[in-house]
Amino acid sequence: MWRRSHKPSKLFHRIRRCLALLALFLVASSLFLYRIKGKFSSQFDPPKLKRNKVRTFAQFRSVVEFANGTDLIWQIPESPKGVLFIAHGCNGRAANFWDRSPGCPYCVGFPEERLIVLHALSRRFAVLTVSSSGKCWSFGKEKHVVKWISEWWIEKNKLERLPIVALGASSGGSFVSALAAEMRYSSIVLMIAEGVFETMGIPEGYPPTLFVHMPKDQRRMRLIERNMEALRQKGVLVKEVRCLEFPLSPNFLSDRIPGLNQTMAVKLIQMFSEKGFIDENGYMRKDGPATRWKQALRERGFPLAKYELLNHIQEELNLAYGYHEMTSLQTDDIFDWFESYMN
Repeated sequence: MWRRSHKPSKLFHRIRRCLALLALFLVASSLFLYRIKGKFSSQFDPPKLKRNKVRTFAQFRSVVEFANGTDLIWQIPESPKGVLFIAHGCNGRAANFWDRSPGCPYCVGFPEERLIVLHALSRRFAVLTVSSSGKCWSFGKEKHVVKWISEWWIEKNKLERLPIVALGASSGGSFVSALAAEMRYSSIVLMIAEGVFETMGIPEGYPPTLFVHMPKDQRRMRLIERNMEALRQKGVLVKEVRCLEFPLSPNFLSDRIPGLNQTMAVKLIQMFSEKGFIDENGYMRKDGPATRWKQALRERGFPLAKYELLNHIQEELNLAYGYHEMTSLQTDDIFDWFESYMN
């Protein structure tokens, strides 16, 4: 009877040596990649690009540039009919308006900012966003920097024949109100901002001005009413849109925050109700920053605490409370206003 030999063949030894070498190679590669990842994953701040050096978003066709000492992000739709400059509020930056992508890994896409941009693009506005040099906008050199950037960018992209409009929120609204005295805007929108008309005066030919504000902030509302009257006396067309508080719902959060699924949104609203952060009708009892909801998340072990959605949720809580937050809920009013003065 034939019996198979149990002695390993030369071919078997060769295969075993190859597999061992392959395993060592894979382990070494993993350790190297881990070190590289650890070295660069913490570099969240945007790289300083050389002037006119461009990186294009593969998904959204948006463009990141660095010019005249600051970063700007923009996108031009097909057959644009107007140009929109947007100024962020304090602690903001251009990256807040755009979704994260391979071309912009530091973009954060806050819910209200990104929706304003998406709405603008759908209405065929070319959108330009610029980061302030400090925490909030200043009104000296920075005003001339943004004016230069806007005019340079418009000329570079051959958009000179299009009407130009501007929107600013909070500090950005005050900045736009000052910049409008020097730029050829066809109209402007000041969001949760009264402007700086008392300090700068109102020049002849000042553009039509829409105030989008939240009357729960009564002090700012009174200042807006006073400035609206001053603008009218100078012959400037003015209008206001008042934004009121509204109840929170799981659908509102999950529909407006990419990455937040409805199951998690339901759990959030349940926790808010159990903790007394919202009343029986779903209205916020306090403003978002004054509500200790992040601590409650940690206490209950919500996985959200590990993700980058906390600031996105915070923005929507502020919006629901209706005191001082950027809002995209009135974009139809805003862009109808822009389009009314583009001819």
